[in-house]
Amino acid sequence: MQARIPHSAVLATLLVLELLAPAQAHDDNTGYPPAGSAATSPVNSVSSNLPRFPVSDLSSQKPAKPAAKSAEDDAFREKDVWGRIRSGYAIPDISNELVGKHVNWYATRPDYIARTTTRASRYLFHVVTELEKRGMPTELALLPFIESAFNPQALSSANAAGMWQFVPGTGRDFNLKQDAFKDERRGILASTDAALTYLQRLYDMFGDWQLALAAYNWGEGSVQKAIKRNQAAGKPTDFESLAELMPAETRNYVPKLQAVKNIVANPAQYGLNLPAIDNTPYFTAVDKTSDIDLTIAAHLAELSVDEFKALNPQFKRPVITGDEQTKILLPKENADKFHLNLAQWGKNLSTWTTHKITSARESISTLASRFHTTPDVIRQANNIPQKTALKAGSTILVPKLSTSASIDIPAEVERTATVAFETERERSSKAGKVSKTSYKQARSDSKSEKNSTHKKRHKHDD
Repeated sequence: MQARIPHSAVLATLLVLELLAPAQAHDDNTGYPPAGSAATSPVNSVSSNLPRFPVSDLSSQKPAKPAAKSAEDDAFREKDVWGRIRSGYAIPDISNELVGKHVNWYATRPDYIARTTTRASRYLFHVVTELEKRGMPTELALLPFIESAFNPQALSSANAAGMWQFVPGTGRDFNLKQDAFKDERRGILASTDAALTYLQRLYDMFGDWQLALAAYNWGEGSVQKAIKRNQAAGKPTDFESLAELMPAETRNYVPKLQAVKNIVANPAQYGLNLPAIDNTPYFTAVDKTSDIDLTIAAHLAELSVDEFKALNPQFKRPVITGDEQTKILLPKENADKFHLNLAQWGKNLSTWTTHKITSARESISTLASRFHTTPDVIRQANNIPQKTALKAGSTILVPKLSTSASIDIPAEVERTATVAFETERERSSKAGKVSKTSYKQARSDSKSEKNSTHKKRHKHDD
């Protein structure tokens, strides 16, 4: 037992130190936040019971979807993914002052383009493949350039998360799981599927990709009202005709995508270089059959923690939990290394388990002592802010002791676990009120007892 405890404590400390803080929803070095990160985006607002706008009411004719392409054609037609994207452009171009403004902004910031396209190189093959399977325009693969700068850890002030920027409510509408251990709004596979499903639904609703994009940013109800307003005034209902009714963010949204589309079509024209992206899958999915620490998974795959998290950003805690449907993404050659190293590991794959707080008396300090770790390790593993305390009912991660070394976290615990905090001042204030109430009650009880004795004495004297 003595040999196991230090091993867990050391691993726990290493796990926490290597985990990164959540990234911002934009590239902080540019001051140019993605358009989709504002609270008005429909992906940033609850979109259950989506309204249906009859296509027959639209004044514009519904363009045909591009024909779906076979996987065999994709594999050999183009040498790189950029070529596949260019060959599948299918949204009508727009050319106006706003497009020129955004082209100039991107063209004069090659460092921003380099960082964003380098991040995108991990995901674009998958996104383009999914678009082609659905027969959707391939320039939609560039939309995360606008939404999140291809940062799956992006988080907006409106709590929109991931590469495609879903808020919690809309994420749940599209079956993106969100619990104490994972957030599929950040997951590459799940969020891409949800975003493309949503975009398809919007296209079927409006019959126009530019209006579908406007609805993705502004909300389908807002676009519907704008169309009806222009129809009542006898005006056209295409995107540019509706632009004057839109907020500035949406008015710029489609022009921004057009600007990126223009640059990808001919980067040399703007003095830019795009990193080569081989027309082959960047990652493969590996089944996860038991709990595994995030850092151990990265170690077995011979990847840095940063690179592992870039492909698996949905996991929020130092341990990856889940059922047989849970998968981790790894580059192909690293997946082979993972399987080989896993077969030779011979140690516990996870050093974490859960503990439910049953009483306000369970402080982080006492928990740290009980589980042979430090308060900082517990705080960082559970994202508990400094100067806060855990409320009763919270379920947190704690280092495993020898008695629980081989036990996985139950799926039910993963689904239902919650963590709630209160400030130390709030707890002290509550304690003070309880103490004051108890003191008043004690005085009251004492006074009642004296009065009772006094009355008895007088009665006895009578």
